[in-house]
Amino acid sequence: MIDTVRNPRFGTAVGCLQPSDLVRDALVKIESGRPKMCLVVNADGKLLRSVTDGDVRRGLLAGLTLESALSDLPGREPVCAPSSTSPAELKFMFDEHRVSSIILLDEVGRPVDICSVDQVVAPVLLSSPHIGDAEERYVQQAFDTNWIAPAGPNLALFERRLAEVSGRREAVAVSSGTAGLHLALRALDLPKNARIYVSDKTFVASVQPVLYEGMTPVLIDAEPLSWNLSADALERQLIQDHAANSLPGAIIVVHLYGQSAQMNRIMALAGRFGIPVIEDAAESLGALYDNRASGAHGLISVFSFNGNKIITTSGGGAVVTDDPKIAERVRYLSTQGRDPFDHYQHSEIAYNYRMSNVLASVGLGQLEVLHDRVAQRRAIFARYLDALSGIPGIGFQQDWAEAKGNRWLTVLTFDPDHIRLHPYQVMRALSQRGIETRPSWKPLHMQPLLHSAEFVPHSQTEAVSSNLFLRALCLPSGSNMSQDQQDRVIGNLTEILHRGGI
Repeated sequence: MIDTVRNPRFGTAVGCLQPSDLVRDALVKIESGRPKMCLVVNADGKLLRSVTDGDVRRGLLAGLTLESALSDLPGREPVCAPSSTSPAELKFMFDEHRVSSIILLDEVGRPVDICSVDQVVAPVLLSSPHIGDAEERYVQQAFDTNWIAPAGPNLALFERRLAEVSGRREAVAVSSGTAGLHLALRALDLPKNARIYVSDKTFVASVQPVLYEGMTPVLIDAEPLSWNLSADALERQLIQDHAANSLPGAIIVVHLYGQSAQMNRIMALAGRFGIPVIEDAAESLGALYDNRASGAHGLISVFSFNGNKIITTSGGGAVVTDDPKIAERVRYLSTQGRDPFDHYQHSEIAYNYRMSNVLASVGLGQLEVLHDRVAQRRAIFARYLDALSGIPGIGFQQDWAEAKGNRWLTVLTFDPDHIRLHPYQVMRALSQRGIETRPSWKPLHMQPLLHSAEFVPHSQTEAVSSNLFLRALCLPSGSNMSQDQQDRVIGNLTEILHRGGI
């Protein structure tokens, strides 16, 4: 009799038993197996059934005991296939039967292998890095020339090219987008008690540097079209703070999921009250607003090159500006604030925030394909829009007429008047099918870290960002998604919504 069946993915074994063995024996085999199951075979080794802990639980509830024979255990026919079954055929079977494992049999019906769903149906990730050949070439160049120290020619070239792409005169590459925001605030030389307006609908990194500096964040709600900082709320708060002689030291405007905020109106308001604008363009490199690059509007802008962004340096960011003095200040603060002496002299608190030459080498290769990466993500958004917008209750983040977002992530909203499932229920159902999704950013005013911060709603009667949080879900949007992966997301999401009652 066959004793075990190997599972090559996990390098472990699924145990085999006979019908006369006990339920207790099955539990021991299940516990030690991966996946968590055992097989029941006859004296010739032919498969009779599989047993999971769910089968055992149902048997015990029906009156069996741990000393009962496996032949008495109720169960269903296992999902099996010949060992010669192709990956494409196995994928179809996984989709059809909604199981996590398929038992592979030889020509006489004996189990010879266990196939797990993620062996033939690779998980669809939210936004994985998309690397090509150019990156390796630049990195190899850095190694060949021994420029693996923090500074180097590839870092300088990356900064020059990034400045060109972002429509700026100056760029300073740093260790992260968060570091870039911190340096931007420091470069403005604001007082420690400064009030800083920050977009409310964003990742916490947008506000952390404000807290680092002991400044006071004022959280400005989103507007319902692009989900970015509400110009209505901004104007109302600026007028109020001007009257109270408590205007902010800066406004941090986030371009959410790669779609631009209403920069013409925001910049006009900031100019009217003399407030500098920092663009948190972490997610929007390659996007356009009013025929200018995202990040080309405020006094200072910051990008992120985290692994899931439009382009990546594996980890990193950049500060861009048209002001050479600000760029010089940022560069000084990012390199421990060394004074201009032969010896090491330091007169103020500064940071080790510089990007390395090796990581900048990755960035050089990524910049070469930025246009393609944006086009690919926009094409994925267009497919989702075409396939899903006809479902009652489905909505999408929109763009301003004067803007062209990079669609870093495609984000849906579910109207509870039409769709009974909560976004988290949809997220978990998709996860069970190997599809990664994420909730939209939890608004800053709902974060425990900022429970006491001032929040300015979009209007006197409407808070937009919290409403979006309760209804929105981010779909896989990586530029390296295949057509088949897009079809998987669309097909599975549609089925889940229909099963949930739309």
